[in-house]
Amino acid sequence: MSADKKIIVVLGPTASGKSDLAVRLAKKFNGEIISADSRQVYKGMDIGTGKITKKEMGGITHHLLDVASPKRKFTVVQYRKLAKSAINKILKKGKVPIICGGTAFYIYAVVDGIVIPKVAPNWALRKKLERKTPEDLFNKLKKIDPQRAETIESKNKRRLIRAIEIVLETKRPVPPIKKEPIPYPVLFLGIKKPAVKLKSLIHKRLLKRLGEGMMTEVKRLKKSALSWERLEQFGLEYRYLARYIQGKIDYKETIERLQREIEHFSKRQMNWFKRDERIRWASNYKEAEKLVKEFLDN
Repeated sequence: MSADKKIIVVLGPTASGKSDLAVRLAKKFNGEIISADSRQVYKGMDIGTGKITKKEMGGITHHLLDVASPKRKFTVVQYRKLAKSAINKILKKGKVPIICGGTAFYIYAVVDGIVIPKVAPNWALRKKLERKTPEDLFNKLKKIDPQRAETIESKNKRRLIRAIEIVLETKRPVPPIKKEPIPYPVLFLGIKKPAVKLKSLIHKRLLKRLGEGMMTEVKRLKKSALSWERLEQFGLEYRYLARYIQGKIDYKETIERLQREIEHFSKRQMNWFKRDERIRWASNYKEAEKLVKEFLDN
């Protein structure tokens, strides 16, 4: 089998089982895994992000987990640089790099070589936009850049404001812009789950994370000098648990809204991935293994 300088990308919606599949494939095909998750790069954010544990890694080396402090912003440009470095290290060992995650922006930044426009902060605009609700910001972005609205987290004010700022300043949609794509063959392997099954997996995973101490994790992060506003920027689990801890919503509403919002997020992920005709879809490990074997053998 010739696996010389080929890359596998394992992608799919949240809770679909990407991490487990990537580990099984890495064991079978002599691979190492590069996480493509915009929250798992942060130290101390383990349960809420669904970060793979040492036991679950099964001895497979994982890259780009715990590489940044949650107190500081970590950009897609930083991610791309670290990911390319990890790919080169893995290839030099004669192994197969397996990029695994659900953050489409990170995946395409590496594989297709997107370039983010260097737009300086417009503080007057930011101050004005900061007064708007996430819903208003999302609707505005949908009007001026519907493609970016498809992939962005609709309740994340920081990202919404930045996206609007880029569009207004550059008079163009937010990239991806293709530039310097990675110079190796890439297999895009997508996990396909029926909607009903995915809904059940999301609920099961949410209850599991709560049982593992996700609430305690959020409280600890708050004590480590993170503001409530910063915690809310880290996505759904952190946002709603932060609101619950502050007494803004009750526990029942926290669970219900989290379930609903995570389901909506997974739908947006799938809508984005479905546009990419390069993706080969698999509904189980056997199908995925067959696709990988064919790719590496050719």
